Amino acid sequence: MKYYLIVGEASGDLHASHLMAALKQEDAQAEFRFFGGDLMSAVGGTRVKHYRELAYMGFIPVLMHLRTIFANMKRCKDDIVAWQPDVVILVDYPGFNLNIAKFVRAHTHIPVYYYISPKIWAWKEYRIKNIKRDVDELFSILPFEVDFFEGKHQYPIHYVGNPTVDEVSSFCKGYTESHEAFLQKNGLDARPIIALLAGSRRQEIKDNLPDMLRAASDFPEYQLVLAGAPGISPDYYAQYIGGEKVKVIFNQTYPLLRHAQAALVTSGTATLETALLRVPQAVCYHTPIGKVIAFLKRHVLKVPYISLVNLIANREVVKELVADLMTVDQIREELHRILYDETYRNQMLAGYDYMASRLGEPGAPARAAHLMVKLLKQKG
Repeated sequence: MKYYLIVGEASGDLHASHLMAALKQEDAQAEFRFFGGDLMSAVGGTRVKHYRELAYMGFIPVLMHLRTIFANMKRCKDDIVAWQPDVVILVDYPGFNLNIAKFVRAHTHIPVYYYISPKIWAWKEYRIKNIKRDVDELFSILPFEVDFFEGKHQYPIHYVGNPTVDEVSSFCKGYTESHEAFLQKNGLDARPIIALLAGSRRQEIKDNLPDMLRAASDFPEYQLVLAGAPGISPDYYAQYIGGEKVKVIFNQTYPLLRHAQAALVTSGTATLETALLRVPQAVCYHTPIGKVIAFLKRHVLKVPYISLVNLIANREVVKELVADLMTVDQIREELHRILYDETYRNQMLAGYDYMASRLGEPGAPARAAHLMVKLLKQKG
């Protein structure tokens, strides 16, 4: 069968690449065409656009690139119609993908599957109408979404487990590098490591990295190591690092976390990865208009937390320093607790264990692929 996949960022590229590999196991004749990244390209098929040409974040960047965004949407729609796949598989990225779903539903008979459902439980809940109308099957990777979609909105979905569990589990089984070898390879000294994960987008890095660095630099007995994001150049980081002593390493986020004592992490999949690798963390997410965002968080967002760790556990496992709460003093105070309060660290690690138990066992891509192929065959 022919599978058309659309992702809009690095995490989507990772998850989609594993789904594609699993689809090949289920369907030996699988053909792929996609808007995606290098990891998907490595699995095979034809890449139409790289996700880096799609990923604009924030009101101003989106406004400035409206012409490009609309051109990419048109290219995607025209390409789907021309290729006539057996299914369109959307991966997260709702602003773009729900528009594609609407078009496919209105102008073709191609089924639309959504893998990694839009987080409408946090905000823009009205999008449930679009999903019910335009999405044939929704595959969830977060256990609490079942109650939201099925219980609250009577829209049946498939919870398949979380692919990050697979990715971390696979890494841990195959990783054998010693701590000393990791330090030597990356030109690091013998001090314990504070890992900095400042986001995968330029705007996130610009907003988060300076304060994270200022706070973490107050612990000279630790060395700071920044996880370089895919597609972000060393020169871009350099303008925000300034005179701070920090090492930037690329393509080694999991190894970095494996060897770190603590981490400062922006919200997103990285918080979940950090928890599954059992690194105590503080979640840091700066916004330019902190008090306004704090008000919206209290009165507009439908959920009490923003980090996946806390959302899955349904309680505060990690501290969220968001909007007006993200200050250098607050980060410094939380980092001190993580590093020096053993009881606090152990409580967080116990919370990680509870969160992991709610996610379930590895095997999410395989379960999703098996279901997708089965449903497509049933519908002829």
